[in-house]
Amino acid sequence: MNVNKLQLIIQVFFQLLLWTGIITAIAYCAICLFLFIKQPRFIFFPSAVIEKTPEFFNLPYEEIWLSVPKTGKVEHIHGWWIEAKQPNAKVLLYLHGNGINVGANIAHANRFHQLGFSVLLIDYRGYGRSEGMFPNEKRVYEDAATAWNYLVQQQEIPPSQIFLYGHSLGGAIAIDLAVKHPQAAGLIVESSFTSIRDLITYRNMFWMFPVDLILTQRFDSIKKLPKLKVPVLFIHGAADSTVPSFMSQKLYAVAPEPKQLLLVPGADHNDTAVVAGSQYLQWVESFVQQVQPRSYLNS
Repeated sequence: MNVNKLQLIIQVFFQLLLWTGIITAIAYCAICLFLFIKQPRFIFFPSAVIEKTPEFFNLPYEEIWLSVPKTGKVEHIHGWWIEAKQPNAKVLLYLHGNGINVGANIAHANRFHQLGFSVLLIDYRGYGRSEGMFPNEKRVYEDAATAWNYLVQQQEIPPSQIFLYGHSLGGAIAIDLAVKHPQAAGLIVESSFTSIRDLITYRNMFWMFPVDLILTQRFDSIKKLPKLKVPVLFIHGAADSTVPSFMSQKLYAVAPEPKQLLLVPGADHNDTAVVAGSQYLQWVESFVQQVQPRSYLNS
């Protein structure tokens, strides 16, 4: 092989290497851009099909439609107002997790109703019958605020009689709302996480991408909790395969007093109340009784 031919082979090799690098870099940047734009699709999993209503448990309820304040076209969120039998009952604003819709949460809402709560259960925009675009962090915070304002302004319920409950992603939404409304009676956070960033790290996902630069949906509960001014109860299944229970332990560690943490042995992400049985109701009832003296003082 002469020298000229060898030089040509080397030149072609480096050109191929250069083009491979360029194509790889373009593909990498394209994936980063895709993750930046589409990341809500990796977090929210709404369904438009409502399989169960409160009628399944013979609960009397009212369909409600709440206008979300925004510029341009008015959007409405859908919910169910399940009123307690006794007058002047305490109220629970129920904020569900990232999957399906209100229809998947009726059984648990019924448990709170059994404890004497009037329950407001809402779907975020993009879920169930609620209108609007695909959900994101900003929109679900707005939807929770809309539900709070409905209770306080239209139902004229004193904030000190309103408990906030959130499961999983709903726990992060409930924490955000509770920090903004320190006059609320109390907060119950079930099977929730410290932040989306921590979840990504725990699951070893997207390790090859600059997550801190790409991430827009943060749900950074652990940074918000030190500002909390209301009593909080954390509940978590010790065998949770979706969100590890140590995340509730971390949330508990940074939350101000008064606070409680209950870990349910053998419980996974969606069955803490089922596994705990009657104990679950006793825990919630005990928490409510402990914080009610504070509620009366704030009334």
